This record gives sequence, C-alpha cells and structure tokens, in this order.
Amino acid sequence: MSILAIIIIIFLGIFLLLVEFLIIPGFTVFGIGGFVFMLLGVGSSYYYHGARIGSITLVATVIISLSTIYFVFKRKTWQNLGLKTNINSKVEPFETDKIHPGDMGKTITRLAPVGKAMVNNITCEAKSQGGFIDENSDIEVVKVLTTQIIVKLKN
Repeated sequence: MSILAIIIIIFLGIFLLLVEFLIIPGFTVFGIGGFVFMLLGVGSSYYYHGARIGSITLVATVIISLSTIYFVFKRKTWQNLGLKTNINSKVEPFETDKIHPGDMGKTITRLAPVGKAMVNNITCEAKSQGGFIDENSDIEVVKVLTTQIIVKLKN
C-alpha cells in the first residue's frame, strides 16, 4: 500500500472524528469509524513499510489529530455550526382559583396532547388526559395544575 493511500486513510479517520465531535456528538458510528480508519492507516504503515515508518506515522497521526482538535476548539470553529438562539420564554401561571375540576370549556387549538383552551373566559395551556382533541371541541377539566390544566373530551 502506498504512503499516499495511508495518508488518505488517516485523514479520513481524523475527518470522521471531527464530524463526531462537532456535528453529531455522542458515541456513534462516525467516532468508531474515525478510530478504525486511523488504526487501519497506522497498522498498514507498520505492515507495509516497517517499524521505522510505522512509528513515524503513529507519532505524526497523534500529533496531527490532537493539534487539529485543539485548533478547532480553540478557534471556536464549532460555534459556527450550532444554533445561537436562546429561548427565554416561560409559561405564566394563571389564576388557578377561578378554574376547578368539572368546569366546562372549549379548545382554542388542537390538543396534541398540549394546546390552548378557554375555561371560564380564561385562556390557559391545556393537556389532554389521553389522545388528541381537535380545536373547538367541548372539554371538561379533570385537574388544575400551576401552569396548565388537564382536560378530557366532554361526553
């Protein structure tokens, strides 16, 4: 096997590791594939070119891998790939003393299983007790929580 083929295999392994670190985090096929390709490249270097070239390839692979990962994280390259938006919204509690179990109301949006409903002229977040409920359906309050109500379809 030629040196060029070994270098391509090793760089493919480094690329797969970068994909694992930056794009698809977690211990997945890309990370395993990256290590396999790097080991295959270094092992091929030992097998086809001897111990001296194999050792040089091993040291060069370790240095290039570590320095590539260092520079990618140091220069914040990975931040260009991710989302930068923060979600600052929160669910506001409603007046729970005005809604009680057994009260009737209507859904404003489809409950799949969470949506909006109006009970006693109060719009609040509602969660269906089971399944989906279409909008403009008559509902009955089963339970009242701090930020939402649990409802079921009116019989």
